[in-house]
Amino acid sequence: MDETLLRDLTPGVLGILVRRGADFAAAEDAVQEALVDAVRVWPADPPRDAKGWLVTVAWRRFLDAARADAGRRRREESVDEEPAPGPVPAVDDTLQLYFLCAHPSLTPSSAVALTLRAVGGLTTRQIAQAYLVPEATMAQRISRAKRTVSGVRFDRPGDVATVLRVLYLVFNEGYSGDVDLVAEAIRLTRRLAAAIDHPEVAGLLALMLLHHARRAARTGADGSLVPLAEQDRGRWDTGAIAEGVAILQGALARDRLGEFQAQAAVAALHADAPTAEETDWVQIVEWYDELARLTDSPVVRLNRAVAVGEADGPRAGLAALAALDGSLPRYTAVAAYLHERDGDLKTAARMYAEAARKATDLAERDHLTRQAARLNSTRGGA
Repeated sequence: MDETLLRDLTPGVLGILVRRGADFAAAEDAVQEALVDAVRVWPADPPRDAKGWLVTVAWRRFLDAARADAGRRRREESVDEEPAPGPVPAVDDTLQLYFLCAHPSLTPSSAVALTLRAVGGLTTRQIAQAYLVPEATMAQRISRAKRTVSGVRFDRPGDVATVLRVLYLVFNEGYSGDVDLVAEAIRLTRRLAAAIDHPEVAGLLALMLLHHARRAARTGADGSLVPLAEQDRGRWDTGAIAEGVAILQGALARDRLGEFQAQAAVAALHADAPTAEETDWVQIVEWYDELARLTDSPVVRLNRAVAVGEADGPRAGLAALAALDGSLPRYTAVAAYLHERDGDLKTAARMYAEAARKATDLAERDHLTRQAARLNSTRGGA
């Protein structure tokens, strides 16, 4: 396989797709999938016209993605802008598609990636960011999943845990990303909760409602990010909070704790505090301990370090942070915050600026840049 040839052909193939009408991001995604196919196919069956082969396959991938995206958008347009509580309509095939994509022949991670791409409408780049892996790695994972299910019958749906993971990631992308998928994720989770008596389904629904309740307060009038401690709690949706807490309490009473119930418990403690200063950080640390036991997730341990810093002081938080991998997303931003609370403004300003350079989300980058500028201004006037 001539990797140099592939690199040389990529810009031209990308340009052809764009001229045919594909937007740049979708064209990049389609070309990436075509390159993965080339690495797999060409060693055994090299094409006579390498560029023509790549254009054909990439354009086909783009059309498949466009059709999937159009279908998703039609489903979203049929949903009210805000997800309403209570019963949901009886006829809908979207959730069934989630279960079918979570096929038993796939590993859970591959099933999640395939569903997000084929049904959820997320790009390969968005899925890779959610999984903390390189985009090329995720493209290969999705391509392998497609090959695996291409010859099987979809008569054995996947398990609930995999579908919950997909819904959780779709909600997260809609909540913090540039594609609004929140209402659809909540709607489908309501449907699943109505169909299946499962404490983790209830836990996920509670978690979504509790996070969604704070959405209006998360950004300022200019679109800037507002940290949780600075949000106007009068703008929180008390109805959604009450519903989320009630659902969570019912799930916890069954004594079958899972990660979504534990995450919802953390969100409920934030929602229950009248002010940021009254937040019960000791209980939040305890719930993060449960989460770490259930998931062993580095992201959970990162969030736990913040909670430890609030409960036991910034130096305790920094000690917890020191045990983690410094390449974790948001690691530098957390370190900057804890150093600021510890009074080391010089280090905090430097780390805020470094975190801003690493941030992939524009609103987060602007927020971190302002934090660095604020501390540098404070130090300059001292």
